Amino acid sequence: MKPEDLKAVRSFVKEHLGDRHTQWDTFDDKPSEVYERFRETGLANWWLPTELGGRGLSLEDSVEIVNEIAYGDAGVAFTLFISVLGTSIVQLYGSDELKARYLKPMAQGGSFCATLGSEQAAGSELGKTETVVTAEGDELVVTGEKFFSTNTDFADFLVVVARSAEDPEAYHAVLIPRDTPGIEVVKRWDVIGLRASHTYQVSLKGCRVPAANRLDGSGLRLLEIGLNASRILIATTGLGIARRVRDHCMNYAKTKPFRGGLLVESPVFAQRLGQMEMQIDVMKSHLLRAARDYDAIMAAPDAAGRFHRQGTLKSALTAKMFCGQAGWDVASVGSEMFGGLGYTDELPIGKLVRDMRYVSVVEGGDDVLRDLLFGRYVIPVPRRS
Repeated sequence: MKPEDLKAVRSFVKEHLGDRHTQWDTFDDKPSEVYERFRETGLANWWLPTELGGRGLSLEDSVEIVNEIAYGDAGVAFTLFISVLGTSIVQLYGSDELKARYLKPMAQGGSFCATLGSEQAAGSELGKTETVVTAEGDELVVTGEKFFSTNTDFADFLVVVARSAEDPEAYHAVLIPRDTPGIEVVKRWDVIGLRASHTYQVSLKGCRVPAANRLDGSGLRLLEIGLNASRILIATTGLGIARRVRDHCMNYAKTKPFRGGLLVESPVFAQRLGQMEMQIDVMKSHLLRAARDYDAIMAAPDAAGRFHRQGTLKSALTAKMFCGQAGWDVASVGSEMFGGLGYTDELPIGKLVRDMRYVSVVEGGDDVLRDLLFGRYVIPVPRRS
């Protein structure tokens, strides 16, 4: 990444996000103009490969970018990077025609895609997916209900995980253009944090697409692979939020009277902020390591095959778990420092606490990831690192 790219991101954050925390803590029915302003930086969908017209920035670069955007607002950051989940699946397992038809326009226009895996009954048990895809001649027909999906209403296309009607043990990932008849947005979820983002409940009723829109491989495995990048970047938003909490605490302590002096002079405050700095430093180090693990596979000539064999990266799991837990500790301690004001909407700290909570909830709560980490990396002794 060029230094001017990071400079452009920081300028975007300063000019369009800044300290206006209440502006991004509202329930707006339409994508905010702020996403149009980010397109003007030339960095929208910055991870898309150069051969498709994108910037081709690495996931390690993405950690730096998302860290900066999340410092301004984690909901804006989430909206801007979550398309990486769907695009990485299409990039690795879609045909050349699908990549040219759907990823190139995203690179050119800075638009969005969405991934639909979540269902109410299945939860994190994706093997219980009830959405069905049926083969009818040279078409696929998809029907089902999806519970949580970000960016769906204004996406160019959806990547939908569904069970095969012909073989209930098989699952597919199908690319469905957003304007396909039968796609219905049931509602937008009124989430308690990241309120600048847009997450929907979606109904799919007989959505027909060409059979060539089915991606290569098991839909569940492809979703698992796509989650590596998005989980690392979700964890990165925790880093940006934690940095913002630390800075708010410092600014507050410089003016807050405390025992004949200022709060910033208190040894207890110093210890608390020292602990925060340690946590922030370790969060960033582990995120960069996880991103490098991902980038090393993506750079390989047989990236699709290597990811298919690997599935979930250990460092992606541990980064998301650690950053969610360490970030929550930073946010909780930071909130306490403001006393009663920390439990109001007068200052940004309340919003930051709510925003931080999602890191340990979405794309697999911590208990789900603990179980996955145990099953994949603790039990199989030969695979321990």
